[in-house]
Amino acid sequence: MIKVDGTERPWRPGMTVADLLREMPDPSYHYAVVRLNQDIVVEPLFAKTQIPDNAEIYLVPMVVGG
Repeated sequence: MIKVDGTERPWRPGMTVADLLREMPDPSYHYAVVRLNQDIVVEPLFAKTQIPDNAEIYLVPMVVGG
């Protein structure tokens, strides 16, 4: 089990940040960075970064405008 923005979600071995984002309710939503436990993960590393069991994840959306 992992926590995403405070909500528990299922976990599986080998799961990456990119996998998680594809499984979110709105997979087209773009995230600038993801905080995985205490580490910051940027978009180029989403597909390579595996999520450990019991991880706490916070999604930081991309904000555009001025």
